[in-house]
Amino acid sequence: MNVHVPPEGGTPADIRDLLLDAAGLSLDKLPMLHVIFDRMATACAESLRQLAASQAYYSLSHVESGRIGDVLDSYEGMAIVGVFHSPEWDSHVIVGFDRDFVFSMIEVLFGADGSEPPVDDERSFSNIEMRIAAALFEQVAKALQGSFALVSQTTFRFQRLETRMDFAVIGRRNNLAICAKFLLQALNRGGEMFVLIPQGALTPMRQQLASTAAGDSSPRDPVWTRHIRGEVQRTEVRLRAVLEQREISLGEASQLAVGQILQLQATPRSRVKLESAEQALFWCSLGQAEGAYVLRVEEAVDLEQEFIDDILPR
Repeated sequence: MNVHVPPEGGTPADIRDLLLDAAGLSLDKLPMLHVIFDRMATACAESLRQLAASQAYYSLSHVESGRIGDVLDSYEGMAIVGVFHSPEWDSHVIVGFDRDFVFSMIEVLFGADGSEPPVDDERSFSNIEMRIAAALFEQVAKALQGSFALVSQTTFRFQRLETRMDFAVIGRRNNLAICAKFLLQALNRGGEMFVLIPQGALTPMRQQLASTAAGDSSPRDPVWTRHIRGEVQRTEVRLRAVLEQREISLGEASQLAVGQILQLQATPRSRVKLESAEQALFWCSLGQAEGAYVLRVEEAVDLEQEFIDDILPR
């Protein structure tokens, strides 16, 4: 085996880079890739929510490594792919939608309710389906760009759309690539989307992709954060005001009868505990206003003290 030794003043790291490139990237050592693709799935779902009335969900299925040709051959005759160029990476990227994804997305975007059976046809894609796919590719490219901003500022420029996988050329077919696969769920059906990135494009970022520091985690998406906060704040919860609690034996409970009067130790001045889902929240005082009972919140319940009171005998 012949090894090229760099001239005096050369950088030994250059040899290491060549060796790493030849060996390929290990997904186990690139945890940030999953963070990036999870973020991408969220961004795709958010952008689709602005276009469709029906709920649609994206989820990252898995990330795998393989030869470019092998990945594309597995989708031959059953997918539309968009080819993008990244000037900053000096490389190309492929985004693909399988047939079920395209047909499901057409129904979602055109207001279907899912009552009709899914399309099960091996026909070629129509012009409308191709145009819808091209528009969706642009949305996915923006999501991909925003997600990779965690480690690299790059752009993805749409170049062409292909249905023949042997025409989707982004490098030698035996070159290694990272393939992320996503599931679409909508109208009780779904499909698959995939993103194919040559490993050569990711190799310069391997140190950033290998980082597991807490500061490298995905930052909050302000739009998604507002949406989640709004949904949470609109959620209805049931409150219960407890004036008094007591324990009785099973025998005493079996002797209870309609019309029986139970004596309470509580008085109108006793504090009332406000609970939700069996969780104590606040101590309140009882009062009346306009002919109805009212509660005035006085202080939060000390959960630690409540726990102590429950386990210690009285």
